[in-house]
Formats: sequence, structure tokens, C-alpha cells
Amino acid sequence: QVQLVESGGGLVQAGGSLRLSCAASRGLFGTYIMGWYRQAPGKERELVATLAPSLSTRYADSVNGRFTISRDNAKSTLYLQMNSLKPEDTAIYYCNGKMSVYNYWGRGTQVTVSS
Repeated sequence: QVQLVESGGGLVQAGGSLRLSCAASRGLFGTYIMGWYRQAPGKERELVATLAPSLSTRYADSVNGRFTISRDNAKSTLYLQMNSLKPEDTAIYYCNGKMSVYNYWGRGTQVTVSS
């Protein structure tokens, strides 16, 4: 059973930083595209960043240059370092693992950025 458990969300002022973590089942990073998505109230879930097994990354335009996705293979943990946070970054952030027809989600962690 694949498990993805997010942590690290919270309340931060605009301009601040947070680091999200996603504890993942072992073995995913070698074959799954791992990613972070977010969903703000009244909006659809959107891609934030992805990290392929090859370590290639992809970022949404809205976070490029402010957010960094990374992983620690030994800890089987995916990270999202978020800097220069803006109120529009407020959302529930979800960890995702995807390979072929397999698509797994964590339960999410709330990030709230106050102005």
C-alpha cells in the first residue's frame, strides 16, 4: 500500500518561508514522478512542482524562482521549500506520486499566508 503523508504547513506572513515534507513509501522515487499540487478555496487543484526519477524538475510559472522541490532518498521524503510566500499561495498542498496508471495522493497540509 503506497502512503504519502504531508507535514510542515502552517500560518506565515507574506514574504516568509515554509518547508513542506512528504514521507513516502520506500521505492517510489526510482520509478514515480513525485509532485506537489495545491488547491485554494473555490479553485481547482493545480500543479506546483514535479520531480522525476531522473531529477528533472518542473514548476508552475507562479512559483518558479520561489519554490524548490527536492527529495532525500535515504529518508524517502519529498520536500517543497517555499520562499517569498504570497497571500495567493494560500491553499491545501498535496503530495502526489504518479507512474503510468498509478496515481497516489496524500491527505494534504494547509498553508496560509497572511498579508
